[in-house]
Amino acid sequence: MGTITKRKRADGSVAHMARIRIKEGSLVVHSETETFDREAAAKLWMRTREAELGKPGALEKLRAPDPTFAETIQKYIDESRRELGTTKAQVLKKVAASSLAKRRGSTITSADWVQFGKDLGVQPQTVGNYFSHISSIYSLARPAWNYQLDPQVIADARKVSKSLGLTSRSRSRDRRPTLEELDKLMAHFGRVKRKHTTPMQEIICYAIFSTRRQEEITRQTFEDLDEAQPDLWVRDMKHPGEKDGNDVRCTLTPEALAIVLNRRKSPEQTGRIFPYNSNTISRLFSDACTLLGIEDLHFHDLRHDGISRLFELGWNIPHVAGVSGHRTWSSLRRYTHIRQRGDKYSEWQWLRRTQKSTPTVV
Repeated sequence: MGTITKRKRADGSVAHMARIRIKEGSLVVHSETETFDREAAAKLWMRTREAELGKPGALEKLRAPDPTFAETIQKYIDESRRELGTTKAQVLKKVAASSLAKRRGSTITSADWVQFGKDLGVQPQTVGNYFSHISSIYSLARPAWNYQLDPQVIADARKVSKSLGLTSRSRSRDRRPTLEELDKLMAHFGRVKRKHTTPMQEIICYAIFSTRRQEEITRQTFEDLDEAQPDLWVRDMKHPGEKDGNDVRCTLTPEALAIVLNRRKSPEQTGRIFPYNSNTISRLFSDACTLLGIEDLHFHDLRHDGISRLFELGWNIPHVAGVSGHRTWSSLRRYTHIRQRGDKYSEWQWLRRTQKSTPTVV
């Protein structure tokens, strides 16, 4: 299968060119050549290389495409029919811009990814988030495009990083807005209403009483509303095991339904209920908190407050899960730290302003 050819160089020395050729019938399916100063070295390389190529699957691996990791990320983005979440898009963009991603995927080792995690210079929870999104590329590249990316590489990197303390789970937040903070936000957005087309007062109320995330709010449509139930489809709900296509029908609280109906100008109206950009919603909310001196409050905390409120009203677990979309008791556990009994929003003036009427939760 291999041959060694001696050639005299211009300086008078002898080069030993080792060549390996593999045929299937009369067709050469693989060929490679290396040049050595010594014949013994050429023979050793040829024996070693022939043994490697003789292993099951070796030739198939050689034939598989092996683009850079950055190119693989771009293919993933180009072929995905689902819009990437904001965080995932930012993470993949940063990974693709790194020096490591300029290398061919098959050459990147688990040790390389561990070092990448160290060099990020961020909290362990964030490193874990990076590795989670990188894993999604690895898990798809080989079965979808036959790329030379071994999922075990990133799996080993995550295992090592966890052992070294480079990664950890995100700590659960228990921050909830106070009525005073919400009053400040609602008054602020009332003052700047003419400057922004995004109806932040309605969106804040809907986030609390529907318990929806900002991306989910901007995807919901009037066509998905069943007023009789009442419930509404939540398309592509965030779930660790089902990133895309996880459509869940969620119950609407009376307050959330009233907000939706107030936005519907006619029974035949179609399209998105809140046709706005989720990133804009997040930015406007964060900017307002900064301006008003409200510390450590995220838009997502409105969902937390809405779910916890339902438990404070005495709702049972299945009833709350029907609104929030949670599938397990364990995922709802952190919302059950009751601060009070009853409804802190029962006399909240801003809710009445976003509804045609003020229903009572039963």
